[in-house]
Amino acid sequence: MNMWIPTEHEKYGVVLASFRGTVQHGLPLEIGDTVQMLEKCEGWYRGFVLKNPNSKGIFPCSYIHLKNAHIKNKGQFEMVVPTEDSVITEMTSTLRDWGAMWKQLYVKNEGDLFHRLWHVMNEILDLRRQVLVGHLTHDRMRDVKQHITARLDWGNEQLCLDLVPRKEFSMVDPEEISVTELYRLMEHRHRKKETPTPVSTHHLFVHMKSLMSSNLGEELEVFFFIYDSRENKPLSERFFVKLNKNGLPKYPDKSERQCTLFVDLGSGDLRKDVYIVVHIIRIGRMGAGEKKNTCNVQYRRPFGCAVVSIADLLTADSKDDHLLKVYACNTESEWSQIHDNIIKKVNIRYNLLGSNTGLAVALQLLHGDIDQLRREYMILFTRGVSITRKLGFSDVIMPGEMRNDLYITLEKGEFEKGGKSVARNVEVTIYALDADGQILKGFVATGSGEPGGDEYHTFVLYHNNSPRWAELIKLPIPVDVFRGSHVRFEFRHCSTKDKGEKKLFGFSFVPLMQEDGRTLPDGTHELIVHKCEENANLQDCARYLKLHFYKCNLPGNNQTLKGTKESFWITSFLCSTKLTQNGDMLDLLKWRAHPERISDSLSKLKEIDGSEIVKFLQDTLDTLFGILDESSQKYALKVFDCLVHIINLLQDSKFQHFMPVMDTYIEGHFAGALSYRDLIKVLKWYVDRIIDAERQEHIRQVLKATEYIFKYIIQSRRLFALATGGQNEEEFRCCMHELFMSIRFFLSLEDKGSRPITQTQAVFLQSFPAVYGELLKLFTVREVATFVRETLGSIPTASQSDCPLEAVKLHCIVKTVESELYTNPESRCILLPVILRLMQAYMQEQKDLVMCAHILTCMLSLLKKDETDPSEEVNLIVESLLVVLLRTLLEITNRPQPAAPTLRPQVQDVTGEFVACLLALLRQMKDLHYMQLLQRFSSKDDLRDFLLHIFTVFRILIRPEMFSKDWAVMRLVTNNIIITTVLYLSDALRKNFLNDKFDYKVWDSYFCLSVIFINQPCLQLETFSASKKKKILEKYGDMRVMMGCEIFSMWQNLGEHKLNFIPAMIGPFLEVTLVPQPDLRNVMIPIFHDMMDWEQRRSGNFKQVEAKLIDKLDSLMSEGKGDETYRELFNSILLKKIERETWRESGISLIATVTRLMERLLDYRDCMKVGEVDGKKIGCTVSLLNFYKTELNKEEMYIRYIHKLYELHLKAQNYTEASYTLLLYDELLEWSERPLREFLNYPMQSEWQRKEHLHLTILQNFDRGKCWENGIILCRELADQYESYYDYRNLSKMRMMEASFYDKIMDQQRLEPEFFRVGFYGKKFPFFLRNKEFVCRGHDYERLEAFQQRMLNEFPHAIAMQHANQPDQTIYQADAQYLQIYAVAPIPDSQDVLQRDGVHDNIKSFYKVNHIWRYRYDRPFHKGTKDKENEFKSLWVERTTLTLVQSLPGISRWFEVERRELVEVSPLENAIEVIENKNLQLRTLITQCQTRQMQNINPLTMCLNGVIDAAVNGGLARYQEAFFAKDYIMNHPEDGDKIGRLRELMFEQAHILEFGLTVHDKFVPQDMRPLHKKLVDQFHLMKSSLGIQCNVYSLKEFPAYMRASPTHFTNGSTRGGRNSAPNIMNPEGGGRVVARRSPLSYPAANRYSSSSLSSQASNEVSNITGQSESSDEVFNMQPSPSTSSLSSNHSASPNVTSSAPSSTRGSPQLPDKQKHTRENCLSPRDRPCSAVYPNPLDPTLRAVPQPPSDSSLPRSDPSISTPDKVVKPAPSSWSLDTSLSDFNGKGPPIPPRPPYTGSPARTTRSQSPVISSRSPQKNSAPPFTPSPTECQSTGLVSNSPVLSGSYSSGISSLSRCSVSEASGTENTPWDHPFPNSTSIGFDEPIRRENKTPPPYSIHDRNNPRRPVPIPPGLSILPSIDAPPVPPKPHQIRKPEMEPRRPDHFPRPRPLPRKVSQL
Repeated sequence: MNMWIPTEHEKYGVVLASFRGTVQHGLPLEIGDTVQMLEKCEGWYRGFVLKNPNSKGIFPCSYIHLKNAHIKNKGQFEMVVPTEDSVITEMTSTLRDWGAMWKQLYVKNEGDLFHRLWHVMNEILDLRRQVLVGHLTHDRMRDVKQHITARLDWGNEQLCLDLVPRKEFSMVDPEEISVTELYRLMEHRHRKKETPTPVSTHHLFVHMKSLMSSNLGEELEVFFFIYDSRENKPLSERFFVKLNKNGLPKYPDKSERQCTLFVDLGSGDLRKDVYIVVHIIRIGRMGAGEKKNTCNVQYRRPFGCAVVSIADLLTADSKDDHLLKVYACNTESEWSQIHDNIIKKVNIRYNLLGSNTGLAVALQLLHGDIDQLRREYMILFTRGVSITRKLGFSDVIMPGEMRNDLYITLEKGEFEKGGKSVARNVEVTIYALDADGQILKGFVATGSGEPGGDEYHTFVLYHNNSPRWAELIKLPIPVDVFRGSHVRFEFRHCSTKDKGEKKLFGFSFVPLMQEDGRTLPDGTHELIVHKCEENANLQDCARYLKLHFYKCNLPGNNQTLKGTKESFWITSFLCSTKLTQNGDMLDLLKWRAHPERISDSLSKLKEIDGSEIVKFLQDTLDTLFGILDESSQKYALKVFDCLVHIINLLQDSKFQHFMPVMDTYIEGHFAGALSYRDLIKVLKWYVDRIIDAERQEHIRQVLKATEYIFKYIIQSRRLFALATGGQNEEEFRCCMHELFMSIRFFLSLEDKGSRPITQTQAVFLQSFPAVYGELLKLFTVREVATFVRETLGSIPTASQSDCPLEAVKLHCIVKTVESELYTNPESRCILLPVILRLMQAYMQEQKDLVMCAHILTCMLSLLKKDETDPSEEVNLIVESLLVVLLRTLLEITNRPQPAAPTLRPQVQDVTGEFVACLLALLRQMKDLHYMQLLQRFSSKDDLRDFLLHIFTVFRILIRPEMFSKDWAVMRLVTNNIIITTVLYLSDALRKNFLNDKFDYKVWDSYFCLSVIFINQPCLQLETFSASKKKKILEKYGDMRVMMGCEIFSMWQNLGEHKLNFIPAMIGPFLEVTLVPQPDLRNVMIPIFHDMMDWEQRRSGNFKQVEAKLIDKLDSLMSEGKGDETYRELFNSILLKKIERETWRESGISLIATVTRLMERLLDYRDCMKVGEVDGKKIGCTVSLLNFYKTELNKEEMYIRYIHKLYELHLKAQNYTEASYTLLLYDELLEWSERPLREFLNYPMQSEWQRKEHLHLTILQNFDRGKCWENGIILCRELADQYESYYDYRNLSKMRMMEASFYDKIMDQQRLEPEFFRVGFYGKKFPFFLRNKEFVCRGHDYERLEAFQQRMLNEFPHAIAMQHANQPDQTIYQADAQYLQIYAVAPIPDSQDVLQRDGVHDNIKSFYKVNHIWRYRYDRPFHKGTKDKENEFKSLWVERTTLTLVQSLPGISRWFEVERRELVEVSPLENAIEVIENKNLQLRTLITQCQTRQMQNINPLTMCLNGVIDAAVNGGLARYQEAFFAKDYIMNHPEDGDKIGRLRELMFEQAHILEFGLTVHDKFVPQDMRPLHKKLVDQFHLMKSSLGIQCNVYSLKEFPAYMRASPTHFTNGSTRGGRNSAPNIMNPEGGGRVVARRSPLSYPAANRYSSSSLSSQASNEVSNITGQSESSDEVFNMQPSPSTSSLSSNHSASPNVTSSAPSSTRGSPQLPDKQKHTRENCLSPRDRPCSAVYPNPLDPTLRAVPQPPSDSSLPRSDPSISTPDKVVKPAPSSWSLDTSLSDFNGKGPPIPPRPPYTGSPARTTRSQSPVISSRSPQKNSAPPFTPSPTECQSTGLVSNSPVLSGSYSSGISSLSRCSVSEASGTENTPWDHPFPNSTSIGFDEPIRRENKTPPPYSIHDRNNPRRPVPIPPGLSILPSIDAPPVPPKPHQIRKPEMEPRRPDHFPRPRPLPRKVSQL
């Protein structure tokens, strides 16, 4: 068996193909992965992928491409570094990072950046291939790398990645360079990215495309030039393009003849008044319109002109062609000025050549020097482009530039007629001739773009003897030909006759150089026109060169030529680097020929133009030193002055490029070996004269040239020593020492009033550092360093702040530090002390900080580069500058920022420089330096100040704004240095500031720094990419863990001093533990145990720790910190820590509380994420709000979350819930004048004012939510307060608002919502939902299907359960989400309003669905054997009653189910309920028909048809068959009463149907009479089947007891007094009487759940008796799940279809086919729910009130169990024969305010109920259960409850609980009870006694009016009438009794009242 062998060289490779790793121990690989190999065996490697080093395995060798690499730390922890080019490495890693981010761009739909990055990535890959091939030249490789890095930087910037510091295109290792150098690189790249360097050189590219015109036909010449309209002169040569007859370039294949580059334009040339001028000349006949004749002579004639401003090109798109308008001259003689006229818009002198004439030109401005353009626009220069120069030299003259161009402008001429009647047509021909009279071939250049010619012809102006041409030509004549050459101008008249002759009539000439060697001077020259004939011989130029040519130079006796009127003007301009027009320069250069002129020539040198001097720089210097060598005694001073003048001239920006020329001259051409003596002597003479000189200007010029004077001195001495073998060395050294002594003396002087020498000193110091290098050529390093040290040391230290010497001293130090002298360690130790002394002085005074920072940067950068041990230098710098550097940083960071935005970068730069210097210095410090530093502090106070300063500075360095966002490298280096320094200083902290020397401030600063350090964003590795995280961990490790361990160590050392940091450090330490780093959490969490322990020792508890933990957790977790892992870790670590503590129990309680708070805060944070639905947000907020109140007793946090919940409700438009929410805060306030502080959005105000504001806001939201009944109570309460203050204005408004609410109740329609039970099962739900069930109040028009879909949308991963059974434990514990949803019906606590006659439907509709605690759901099932013939025998109903923790509506749209009760309803009881409900429905419809509340009779018709038809076809017969059979009666003797009750109900139904048919007969329309007759006939059959005598009366004949039908209970019994009999099916058991409430406390009417059991029989027949959704919802009746449908298929009207069965709303298992819609229905608001009653206007039938009787109220037996109570029915107490005297009068449904009866305290309670008082129990609100959803429904649902229902009768509908489900009406506890009222004994406690009244319930408020003393003289009459206005608000209302829920439910923790500040 072969062994695995460690690899030696095969260490690093790239995967060539993907490997699945299916073999044993195989490592899966993906193509492109980089792998490191550890071992090898028979074609297999063992290793790991670099991106996941923890996973090791084997893979085939053939899959790997090996690459060279270096190995670091060879062995177990070896690292592999590829040896490839660093740019390649960076490209590879960067592209990998980009790949993942690039895909995310697609996901985020950032298409533009996605595609741009795709192209850049492909481009980089292509360039990478070129680099890897290795075939590129050095220059090309450099360009490619530059291109790559530019693309990498662009991509990083676009993707918000880090800025990469680079040097020569390669990434730098921050550990290998100084921090100051790293900062400089980062700053350079940052500034380069932000502010590109301004370019001073510009170029204009011109491409002539075509001339578009309709009247062409002749060739054209186009001239471009740049024109300065301000100076009225051209700035450039001309660019010349020839066009053919079609207006296109004549030579299209030669691009250099179509394109040009106007070069060397300065920034000052890009002005608005600088133009591109185009002149167009045609070649053809004299007149453009002349007919073609035999004349073949062609003339150059003006055609047109165009102009465009250069400034327009700065903003124009460079890619677009420009179409220039072409203008023609109105008067040909003004052609030379046409461009000026166009620019100045002198319209009368030119006109547009044609609307369709235009010049198509491409114009583009390019920026940068010409070499840069050649690189960037290589194709442009490769293709060919002509260069058009500026006239004259450019702004910067480069040495070596060779030019000898003579520019001649033909200005104008004056000519005589010459004997002709009209003026001449003059053409000028120009020739350049040499000294021999030969024409110079090709040296007459018309312009760039076309080659030069032998001659040039001007254009011809028609009949003009005074022509003006202004044509420019260039004569590039070589220098050697220039002498003796001349230019000849020949003048010809161009005849317009047939022959078209050109007749010569004169000429002019001008020589180019004078006899003394000077060239033709620049300027305008008037030349003599010499007459001649056509046959004159001008070839012999010697004949005419002797003639005069200048008219101004004619001798006085030559009157002939002087008197002539003919002249010719030209302007010449020479641009030459070799020829001069200056005679003084020629005299100096020829000094040997005229020795007597030397003195004058030297004096005049300063007056010569600088461009002339630099032309002849070398010759001039040779002349000066030649004169000095030969006549040093006589001319030494003047030669020295001339030399100074030349040196200073070259320092001018225009000639600074000639400095290298002088350097070259000194090194290679200078030969003055004896000059050094004279130069030293004159220089010392000048320095010595500084003290006495009156004027310092000339001396300053001398000192300004010190650098080059020393260069000449040193070079001269070197030449002398070389020539003489080093003679006179001592003499030279002595002279130099004397010179430096004079300099030091001069520098040590201070200003003496009238002779300020500081400026002179400043001038010398500016140039002094440049001398160091020259001195080193002849002196040793130590000698030069001594010179410099003594010189710098002689500078006076104390000077005024505005003295120019201050800045120059620092500048001199900068140059010194940057010099070669300082680089040498031997000299640096000599210079360092004096430099540090000056630096310390400046930094202490905070002066010139920019320069100080620069000096420090240079010094510290050098320490890193130096290979020697810099220990001593570091010690010197630390001793001198560390403390002052810290103070400086504190000063500049705390300095207010300047107002001007331009100053900000400078301040920031200085800060960054100093920060880099501090970091570099700290990085250089070792153990020894820290030890010496700490030993230098003489006292503890000094050490304390130092530690405070450095900790403060470190906190500043950690600030996010200290460095740019993408400077991650700099931040990591900073943090590494900080943590290293802190580790050193922590020892000093322990040794010097513990025990009796404890200093809280220092320790607090230390802990604050540590906490801020750990929480930095740049250290949160979890947020970085895997590659970035890996690099950071490899280089620095996780610095957070290191700092956390240090915190823990320091904390353990504190001992009893820990108490000083409790509770102050709880918040910061908690923030640290929330960082998602497991090791850090494990280290830091135990500190909380320590804090609890010490707090327990001090106080006996740890309330402070608990309070602080809870307060900080909320704010920190809301910021996104913490996670579920932290919650578990916090819990487990602390529980383990406190196991053995004596205070273990209280500790466990605290930990549990904090853990539960974390659960809710995490849920809250998750729900508040963007994109989450409002329902989750609201539900989670409610859960958290409840927790803060009931468990934590944190009132301020409680109130904050009240307002957060309020805002969420407003956003979701849940206005009713918003009102209830704000009531929570309102309940905490009293009507008092206590001042409240400013809080949230509330200003500082009194408690009364805030409560008033809250009331008004709540009223507004109740109004918007259409909850006007609740608003009425608040109106009354607020009105009482206004009344007590006699604020009648607001009282009036409040009464009007109250009245408006009453109007809205009666006039506006309100939709009744559906209610749904929702179960959330599974561990994937949030804590506040997990494994809980809720009842939710649906949105308007929202039915079960829509609600279920909404819930599934909110929880997209949830699974909808398809059954209504309770889930088992597997569902509870599943790692999934299960939703169980079905509809439930509300069970109102009181039926008083709902059963009262005469109450409007709009009023009842409110009480049906508001203040509901209990909800019901029925599920039918068969028990025992199912009878297929009659399923009613075994059809039972499982009835589930859900009790909520709070009633709906409330602060949420849903609440948690607190208790569920399950009872079974027998088939007989089910039948009784069904028939009872159908009877009630019939009564309601008959009543509506009688009272004309029904718009049409169709509903009654359909209901009658459904009941009668079903009964005829066997509906009631099935009941008889099932329950009246002898077998059933014998087997169920206990059901005798129920069977009797069923029989009574069946007979009752028959009587009601009989009366209904009578009513129907009265109102039925004529076309429905046949149907009515059919119903009557079928009714006869029904009664006969029941054995009832058949009698159908007319309405008048009908018995009175039927017409005066009373209000019935749902079980058919009469209602006696105010107390109703309970339903026999009540889940609670027997009857109970609940105190009547105020309007807001009325329970709503029953909303019934719907479920269904479908059978074959139910599909065949209709229902006999139906069950309405509520007592008034006739049109929403749905079949019950408890029975099968027994009605006939023909029972319903053909135009009415059955609606969605209630089972579909209550049971999720029904198929969609049973869901239907219903039409022809009335509005739900038109449906009253009272029973049948007579016409109230009939006095004979009016009901007489009777006192309540005990016999009418069935009682509960406490000995009977609840199910038994439910099953046993009470005997029927209602029949068709019941007397009218059994019914009471009814009171108003909405209780008014009690009237005054003599005194405010006395009210007639028996007449009307009074508003309930506010509950004083404000601190006992139970928890509020949140809602899972709050989204508004988006539209109407098809199966709306308004449109759903069944009109079939009787048995089918068990889905809705009957009105008999109400548990009874509530009695109001009166102040004065009725004398005849009967005391009712309760067998079971009142339902709601166990519920603490919610703080948001309006009906249980305590509403005291303020006690106001009765005004004197005002008595209260004991009258029952209302008191006179104003009322006397001195009586506070008594609080009324509030029904309470049983006490066996847990009470919430009370919240102590402390609202005075909130």
